[in-house]
Amino acid sequence: MNAEIISVGTELVLGQVVNTNVPLLAKTLAKLDIAAPYQVTIKDERQQIEDAIEAAWRRADLIFVCGGLGPTADDVTLKSTAAALNTSLTTDQKHWQWIKQVFKRRQIKLLNENIQQARYLTGGQPLANPAGLALGSWYSTDGRVVVVLPGPPAEFKAMLEKSVEPRLVATFGSGQRIASRTMNFLGRPESTLMEEIGEATKKFSQVTVTSYVQPSRIQVRLTVPDLSASKAERVLGATADAILKVDRQYFFGFGDNCSLVNQVVSLLKKQGKTITGAESLTGGMFQSTICSVPGASNVFNGGFVTYAAGAKEKLLGIAPEVIDQHGVVSAETARAMAEKSREKLDADFGLAFTGVAGPDALEGQVAGTVWLGLAIRGQQTQTKLLHLAEYSGRQEIRNLSVQYGLQMIYQQLRE
Repeated sequence: MNAEIISVGTELVLGQVVNTNVPLLAKTLAKLDIAAPYQVTIKDERQQIEDAIEAAWRRADLIFVCGGLGPTADDVTLKSTAAALNTSLTTDQKHWQWIKQVFKRRQIKLLNENIQQARYLTGGQPLANPAGLALGSWYSTDGRVVVVLPGPPAEFKAMLEKSVEPRLVATFGSGQRIASRTMNFLGRPESTLMEEIGEATKKFSQVTVTSYVQPSRIQVRLTVPDLSASKAERVLGATADAILKVDRQYFFGFGDNCSLVNQVVSLLKKQGKTITGAESLTGGMFQSTICSVPGASNVFNGGFVTYAAGAKEKLLGIAPEVIDQHGVVSAETARAMAEKSREKLDADFGLAFTGVAGPDALEGQVAGTVWLGLAIRGQQTQTKLLHLAEYSGRQEIRNLSVQYGLQMIYQQLRE
C-alpha cells in the first residue's frame, strides 16, 4: 500500500515555516508498514490543490491533505478537496455550537467565516480536533481514502494521534508487527556514536539501527519487524543494553519525546532536591527551560541573570579580584557563580554558565568557548569546559550550553 502526503501552505513553499508535520506522519505510517514515497508541498491555491489530489489519486491508496483549514480567505483546502473529489461540504452543527460557546467564553467576536472550521467532506466522517477548532475529514471512495488535517503542529499531532491513527490501524493495518525503541544521546559526534553502536550491536542482525541528529540530541532508533510483542521487547532490550555498555555516559533516556530537562526535573522531584542557576551568555535560557516543565516550582525557586561583570559582583557577591585575575570566561568565575547562587537561595544545586556566544571573541576566547560550573550541597564544585562550534551561531551555542549544563546535573542525579 502507498500513501501520499500533500502539504498545503504558501509559507511552506517560501521556506518561511519549517514543516514538522510530514516527518511525524511518515513515521506513523511506517509503523503500520505503509509507505509514503510521494510527499509534495504546494501553495494555498485552489487549482494547485485540485491538481495535486488528482495526481495523488493515480498513484496512492491513501491521500493526506494537510493545512489550510482556518477561517481566513486563503484557507481553501477543504473547498478545493471537495471540488477535486466531486463532493460538497457538510456543517457539523454540534461542533459549530461548541465553537460559538468557545468564542463567547473567551469574549472574542465570532465571524461568519468561522463556520468553515465546523465543516467536513460530505459523505465522509468528521475527525475530532483535541487541540483546536477546525475539524478534519476522513473520506472513503473508489477504494481510496482521503484524510484532511489541520496545519498547526499542535493540532496536527493531536488529531493524528487521537483521531487518525486508530482508524489507520483498523483500516490499513497489515498485521505485521513493527516494534521500535528510541534512545537519546548528547555529547558524542554522530559518526563516532554510530560506529560504536554498530560494533556493539553486530550480533543483533534482525535489528535495524538508525540515527537522527537534532539540535539538542542525537536520537537512535532500534527497529525490529514481525516478532511477537514479548520477543520484540526482549530483543530490543538486549540491543539497548549492549549499546549502553559502551555509551551510557552520553545517554539520557528512551522515547521520541524524551528531553533532558524533563528527566532532570523528574529526578529532582523524586529526590526532593532543588536547583538554581546563574547565567551569563545564556541570559536566562536555562531557567526558562526549567520553568517550561510542569511542576518546576517544586524544584526551582528562582535564579540569577548576571550578564555583565558588575552584575556578577553585585547580585552574586563574587569578589572583584576573581574576575580581574581570571576573567569572565574562566573556570574560577563559573565556580564562583555556581557556589554563590546555590548559597544565596539555599538550593541543593547551583548551575552556572559563562562564556562566549559570539560572533565576536571575548577576552581572547573564540565564540563557542563556554565554562559550566555545578555547585552541589556538601560536595566539591565541578567545572566543565566546552568548545562548541563557532560556526553554529550564537543561538545554537546558547542552546547547547544549556543542554550540556542539564547533562551535568542529570549525570549527578543518576549516580
